[in-house]
Amino acid sequence: MAAVAVATRWWLLLMLSAVELGVAPAPQPPNILLLLMDDMGWGDLGVYGEPSRETPNLDQMATEGMLFPNFYTANPLCSPSRAALLTGRLPIRSGFYTTNGHARNAYTPQEIVGGIPDSELLLPALLKGAGYASKIVGKWHLGHRPQFHPLKHGFDEWFGSPNCHFGPYDNKARPNIPVYRDQEMVGRFYEEFPINLKTGEANLTQIYLQEALEFIQRQQAAHRPFFLYWAVDATHAPVYASKPFLGTSQRGRYGDAIRELDDSVGRILRLLQDLGIAENTFVFFTSDNGAALISAPRQGGSNGPFLCGKQTTFEGGMREPAIAWWPGHIPAGQVSHQLGSIMDLFTTSLSLAGLEPPRDRAIDGLDLLPAMLQGRLTDRPIFYYRGNTLMAVTLGQYKAHFWTWTNSWEEFKQGIDFCPGQNVSGVTTHSQEEHTKLPLIFHLGRDPGERFPLSIASIEYLDALRRITPVVQQHQEALVPGQPQLNVCNRAVMNWAPPGCEKLGKCLTPPESVPEKCSWPH
Repeated sequence: MAAVAVATRWWLLLMLSAVELGVAPAPQPPNILLLLMDDMGWGDLGVYGEPSRETPNLDQMATEGMLFPNFYTANPLCSPSRAALLTGRLPIRSGFYTTNGHARNAYTPQEIVGGIPDSELLLPALLKGAGYASKIVGKWHLGHRPQFHPLKHGFDEWFGSPNCHFGPYDNKARPNIPVYRDQEMVGRFYEEFPINLKTGEANLTQIYLQEALEFIQRQQAAHRPFFLYWAVDATHAPVYASKPFLGTSQRGRYGDAIRELDDSVGRILRLLQDLGIAENTFVFFTSDNGAALISAPRQGGSNGPFLCGKQTTFEGGMREPAIAWWPGHIPAGQVSHQLGSIMDLFTTSLSLAGLEPPRDRAIDGLDLLPAMLQGRLTDRPIFYYRGNTLMAVTLGQYKAHFWTWTNSWEEFKQGIDFCPGQNVSGVTTHSQEEHTKLPLIFHLGRDPGERFPLSIASIEYLDALRRITPVVQQHQEALVPGQPQLNVCNRAVMNWAPPGCEKLGKCLTPPESVPEKCSWPH
């Protein structure tokens, strides 16, 4: 908790100095809003070239702020990437991986036993040291059992769900997924919070928007700095939108969801301006992983020029849309070519609050403020993990693949395709191909689609390999994996009954079951 101590001393010194000098206390640190989309692709925004140009508010946000075209997640799947954002650490360090299969992605379904460990220090817990009030709205996905919930890990408020909005289920073999307000279960998806799978209608985005607006207004009235983590999931299949947005997009139902999210972001930014706190509020927009091409075209988005999508460590699975907005501080209309990571939001947020990252553990996030405020670029690698396996690394413009695969032949023959229409011979393989001795290397500036690997006999290949090899060796030698959290499943730990269910007459009975290894199909 070194960061908390540093912040406390910092604020005490400021306050004592103000008292001694007879002046008003120093202004509070900036508010922090992290807007995390679900399965939204790099190519889904007009500012990134989406032809229908149906994201006017996000495009305006980029015009008023800074665009990061080279921004990455820490894993091509939801749960590990969210763990990385809130800890500033690669998921393998925090235990958000499985050892049940080599290079297998894993997340937190209803029957998972594990979750975010108590040993991890999450961003909202650290921000308390600088006086921040914090709230998560939407999808948590770091463990559904009570000990893993947001309020146990630093958040003051929560409205949303520990899981994704899959369903509906029969409440016999599997219960519908719960929705919480703080520690209380207030309903379930498809029951108290309906989603019409036939029409795509659901009012969830509007509910999440109102939760965000109300929280901002309350904290502003209390003159307290706040951290809002708005983790909405309308663009995750089954995609949904409220009635006013259904049928309004040229892109179908997925586009309807995008349009509603864009409208919601616009309303959040306008509220900040109307309250007069825009210049004291840092806002960052991004996504948890690439668009889910397995759900395309009706239920999935676009990864622009990049190869494949969600679940893979090709660029389409890992490179995300990213916009930073802080009027009066971040120069408007700028593009930063800093290699960024979702883990950087942890370190950057601490820096904004006047805090230092914890020193008792490895932190992978970079402070992006020098890039945003001064245009200063930092040379750093981007590591691409799939489960417990380092699949690739990018350094500068060069990306080296040590392992390639999309998914198994068995799954592919069943119609599960992470790279529809994108067959690159020897690259998008359906068996796990090892290239650790002679990695496949691409120049992402010339070849963002990863279609033309450099010749291993070329001077360019040898120079790139010479730069990349020591970086990877140093990383692997120093890496200490956390205890894997995503290995064990047990149907009995699913949310079978809400508090007070006896009074409601809605108790559900868990089946007889024992812990077993989770079966990860991909």
